[in-house]
Amino acid sequence: METNYPERHHELQTVLGKMRREIAGPMSGFEHLHKEAVSGGELSGKHKELIALAIAIALRCDDCLAWHVHDATRAGASRQEILETVSVAVMMGGGPAVVYACHVFDAIEQFEGRDGGLPSASGFLSAGVGRGAA
Repeated sequence: METNYPERHHELQTVLGKMRREIAGPMSGFEHLHKEAVSGGELSGKHKELIALAIAIALRCDDCLAWHVHDATRAGASRQEILETVSVAVMMGGGPAVVYACHVFDAIEQFEGRDGGLPSASGFLSAGVGRGAA
């Protein structure tokens, strides 16, 4: 069964909003960590999202893949940049990463093909998770 990555991203936003309301302390800490970790510095936010995507592929985390393909695209990553990221992840993760990386193609195409494109804001806070949105 094929994963619908835009739908999964939306589901994650909903569950993370619930978690934010019910375990506010730890989620607030994680949200702060996420915001600071992907904010631009010497490395741009886009490049940091691509790094997170490579790690998601190497660890074979479907939900992480949905989140970071989405956020990398919203941060301005092109299809080619995402595919080069896949190459690095495959090099680091070996055979299991090769097979798992096939999911990235589905995710890119689903996010690219979504009606109306992607929203212009990016990250945890703009997704409403930090405000307790469900």
